Amino acid sequence: MQHPEENPWLVTAETTIYDNPWIGLTEYQVINPSGNPGIYGKVRFKNFAIGVIPLDAEMNTYLVGQYRFALGQYSWEIPEGGAPLGTDPFESAKRELLEETGLKASRWTEIQRMHLSNSVTDELSIIYLAQDLQQFEPEPEDTEQLVIKKVPFNEVYQMVCHGKITDSVFIAAILKIRLMQLEGQL
Repeated sequence: MQHPEENPWLVTAETTIYDNPWIGLTEYQVINPSGNPGIYGKVRFKNFAIGVIPLDAEMNTYLVGQYRFALGQYSWEIPEGGAPLGTDPFESAKRELLEETGLKASRWTEIQRMHLSNSVTDELSIIYLAQDLQQFEPEPEDTEQLVIKKVPFNEVYQMVCHGKITDSVFIAAILKIRLMQLEGQL
């Protein structure tokens, strides 16, 4: 019997279905763990998903609102973006915070790493806490039409608890900060 951490899947062939600068889709011909032939599709991301939760001295955070093409709806989020694989995710976090909110932070803490949908993608998200904030001008990308609002952290926490926020990186960041509060780490 195989050890549970060993890969029970056997890949017999693979075909690239789609590829662009951000993602690739591959279809695999496989022998599954029960020994039967099948297929498996995997979306390969070419960036880390970066999230930044800015917190000021009064425990306010900054939300970024934008229309999300993939969802077909408006979404409130923390500052988020991508860091190309092979680059420093922390540098991308600093860039995203400035681009989307105009904020710079002098104190940074990596608070969470997580896979966003590990049944069909390999996307890794890295979330940072940004503190000791200074305000500058936002520098959004030309594809971004953003609204920024400053909100007390406890209000944002309630938004998450009541299902008004659906972005997974945002939810994980807020719940992690709340846990850090309860454990006296903030």
